[in-house]
Amino acid sequence: MNFIEIKIVDYQKKMQEIKTIRTQVFQVEQGVAEELEFDGLDEKSQHLIAYLNQQPVGTTRIRTIDEQTVKIERLAVLSEARGQGIGKKLMEKALEIVSNDNYQAVIIHAQEYIKELYLKLGFEQVGKTFQEAGIAHIKMIKKL
Repeated sequence: MNFIEIKIVDYQKKMQEIKTIRTQVFQVEQGVAEELEFDGLDEKSQHLIAYLNQQPVGTTRIRTIDEQTVKIERLAVLSEARGQGIGKKLMEKALEIVSNDNYQAVIIHAQEYIKELYLKLGFEQVGKTFQEAGIAHIKMIKKL
């Protein structure tokens, strides 16, 4: 049986694991330019890594927008680990973390093909589809 664990990690200590996952998913698979993917905001964000049988296979980050709002972004799961609910577990952990603070809303820019995951987690679509890094996205918000 596979063992999945989600950990809050120090970006400086786990930077290579995070970059390896995001490079594979966003740059190699989806063709996102490196300068768009690594935008200089990682140092200001809180990071999570998903481990499958103690191997890093997924990541996301939480970034404060203002005193009331956070943005969960850069959710990525390696292709060989997909289909096991790891993306959902990463989001659930991130939402648990932000719900313990005094934030009132969480924003995401979801890739359109995966918006159903976020709808199930209580997010609502706001506005129309837009292009980000050449990929169709939708803005979604969850009130806390």
